[in-house]
Amino acid sequence: MKWSEICIHTTQEAVEPVSNILHEAGASGVVIEDPLDLEKDWDTTFGEIYQLSPDDYPEEGVIVKAYLPVNSFLGESVEEIKESINQLPVYDIDLGSNTVTVSEVNEEEWATAWKKYYKPVKVSERFTITPTWEEYNKVHEEEVIIELDPGMAFGTGTHPTTVLCIQAIERYVSPGDSIIDVGTGSGVLSIAAAKLGASSVVAIDLDEVAVKVAKLNVKLNKCQNVVTVYQSNLMENVRENPDVIVANILADVIVSLTNDAYEILKPGGTFITSGIIQGKRSDVKEAMAKSGFELEEIIEMEDWLAIVAKKPE
Repeated sequence: MKWSEICIHTTQEAVEPVSNILHEAGASGVVIEDPLDLEKDWDTTFGEIYQLSPDDYPEEGVIVKAYLPVNSFLGESVEEIKESINQLPVYDIDLGSNTVTVSEVNEEEWATAWKKYYKPVKVSERFTITPTWEEYNKVHEEEVIIELDPGMAFGTGTHPTTVLCIQAIERYVSPGDSIIDVGTGSGVLSIAAAKLGASSVVAIDLDEVAVKVAKLNVKLNKCQNVVTVYQSNLMENVRENPDVIVANILADVIVSLTNDAYEILKPGGTFITSGIIQGKRSDVKEAMAKSGFELEEIIEMEDWLAIVAKKPE
């Protein structure tokens, strides 16, 4: 089969929404080429994580790549992707150069692209995310491994917004807790909660592709007895009263979600949010305070932050 590589030169701020647009257009995964990866002080407690070459990265901005099958709908799909990306400035998202290019690749090159960029990564004190084809052994007894396949996942689970959420989940989810994961994407956050001993996890996403992907990843990690995945718009159909709500989505969506989150959470419950750029910090904090939440903690990484809040008992 022939594949078309669509390449978007954008900003780090736009990586998550652009990736989501690509998935909604039918891409089964994304490759993110961020030159900041070359500067990171990677944890090497289990040996080399990445062998990165500067030649593979842009001098500035971020390259997001996805692969679509070459068919009669390709031209229409590319135009829809461009149109959706051009709408992002409405949400105050800087697109940078916003250059879109399309080229044809064969299936072998498409498969190799994933393995080139995806290795085991330690994302928190306990969690390591590893691709299914990599043989990886625990470094210490308390380490928790999440297996993902970027050929079917929404990213690799190692973007700062996801890492921040996993770190917060590690700190605030206790065995026996009930969890709602809003905008679950790959399902990685639900899987993390389940592996920490959550008694039940409800994973929600509006995108039917995300629902399918999350179900596959949940099964891959043997969490299907704890995690239930279904399609819904935010928390419209939620009937549970959970101990923790997790939302790794755009800041503007979080702002619109705070009242519902407050009503649904149990007294003393925790609201973990991520996907927030620095410029939206005050907007999210104000919305949470107005809904009745008490600020618990802000965790930062690069230009991103996660905000953890509590519902008073």
